[in-house]
Amino acid sequence: MTTLGLIGYGAIARDIVAAFSADAVDWVVLLREGASPQLPANVRAVTRLDLLIDAQPAAVVEAAGQEAVATYVPALLEAGIPIVVASVGALADAALYARITAAGRNGGARLILPAGALGGLDYLRAIAALPDARVRYTSRKPPAAWKAELATLGLTAERDAVTLFEGTPADAATAYPKNLNAAFAVALAVGADKVTVRVIADPRVAGNSHEIEAESAAGTASFHLVNAPSPNNPKTSALTALSLVAALRELLAIGGHR
Repeated sequence: MTTLGLIGYGAIARDIVAAFSADAVDWVVLLREGASPQLPANVRAVTRLDLLIDAQPAAVVEAAGQEAVATYVPALLEAGIPIVVASVGALADAALYARITAAGRNGGARLILPAGALGGLDYLRAIAALPDARVRYTSRKPPAAWKAELATLGLTAERDAVTLFEGTPADAATAYPKNLNAAFAVALAVGADKVTVRVIADPRVAGNSHEIEAESAAGTASFHLVNAPSPNNPKTSALTALSLVAALRELLAIGGHR
């Protein structure tokens, strides 16, 4: 049996657990005090970070939001435990990114930043060194995914698309901490100073749409992905959990099991 860890047990974490055979993996999930989700037989809950570390998981997946990255990831890396991070938007905080990088170096543990809901990041990494590279990332989701945000602005998007945001990846990660990890994944691949982010509520799209448009001396490229939303969270693509599972499987294959 392999022991793996989770931070949080929402829709993404449940999909991750379901992707692995119950008789091959024991899971230890770190929950907030007082949280009591229904857990499968091969998942046990702890409410303290030291207990998760004591379980000596082969790897831990963060699936609890940007605050969890800041609170738990540095200590886990210091303890020598590899981490797969879902909430990559947390790394928009330069000080936190530096602290996490140092923790990984000190603990000799890897920080894994999966592609999440996106494709094409290998192309962006290839053009990152080109000074003229420019990238625009656009997130389009049905109005139902932005119901609260539209109501706050006093807007509707029943007939026409509404642009909710346009700006830098860091500002996007701050404004939408639960919904724009994909935007910062683009920024990490090519460099935040080269990226513009747009967020659009669009009644014409059925799924969560991601558009990446890149220009540089190497040429032009465009990537258009339409991902089915998670059945348990319309703001999250179902592909996100699949990407985390793939990253975790690759990490275990490279590093072996504890």
